[in-house]
Amino acid sequence: MHTYSLFERLIFPQTHLNKRRLGRELKGKTVLITGASSGIGEELAYLLADIEVHLILVARRADKLAAMKTLIELKAAQVSVFPADLRIEKEMIELLAFLQQLPDGLDVVVSNAGHSIKRSIMQSLDRYHDFTRTMAINYMAPVQLLLSAIPLLTQKQGHIINISTVNVLLLPTPNWSAYQASKAAFDFWFRSAAPELNAKGVFTTSIYLPLVRTPMIEPTTAYRKMPAMSPQHVARIIGHSMYSKMKIYKPWWLIFGQLASILFRRYWEHSTARKLRQKGRRP
Repeated sequence: MHTYSLFERLIFPQTHLNKRRLGRELKGKTVLITGASSGIGEELAYLLADIEVHLILVARRADKLAAMKTLIELKAAQVSVFPADLRIEKEMIELLAFLQQLPDGLDVVVSNAGHSIKRSIMQSLDRYHDFTRTMAINYMAPVQLLLSAIPLLTQKQGHIINISTVNVLLLPTPNWSAYQASKAAFDFWFRSAAPELNAKGVFTTSIYLPLVRTPMIEPTTAYRKMPAMSPQHVARIIGHSMYSKMKIYKPWWLIFGQLASILFRRYWEHSTARKLRQKGRRP
């Protein structure tokens, strides 16, 4: 477990989790978690293990899901695992068919699966697949999943929790075009659909997260020493949202982050313009 530095404790204040309320809220219910085999999804599954709840864990790694099922079912929860790559149409259709035949329906969907890419646009000119694969998992997959699940959730007055990123609330930054566009696409879709869902009795929550110390950030060397929230902390935030039904979670310092994103964008543009002028003056 990652231990917070003094600065991290300041910017990531602990979230109070009332486990009794969480247990009362979820007892006897069915909760679907995508991206469940590592990071946030894994920690959330373990957090809910002590509750009499049916967890449906979806991820690509069948071996990891099987190991999680064994550990979690030593406690109170019942676990169904569904190995699937949600970018693959056949596997998505099989998951949707499985959900439709659940005897007790579906109460909560935690849309957590995602993929991140950091790459400049000039390095992406021959990598169109970077954009199709991020859009496939960060936008198309959750839309397809929810279009099928919404009737089930409406029957149970259920809850959809979208695990998003603060990036979609900030001015876009260079090198992240594939990731930011795909996350923003689903965020806009979800926020557009939310009032309609709420009118049908379905609760909606958007959780906008800062950097989280998960395997997804490991390929980016610069992130290894940056302040990052622990996945255990995020699991508590999600757990709190399950009984509080809060519509939005975002860091307290986001307003300062929005200002910083504007200043960074301007610095980047001015720096780039200066370099171009300097090149133009060379003989």
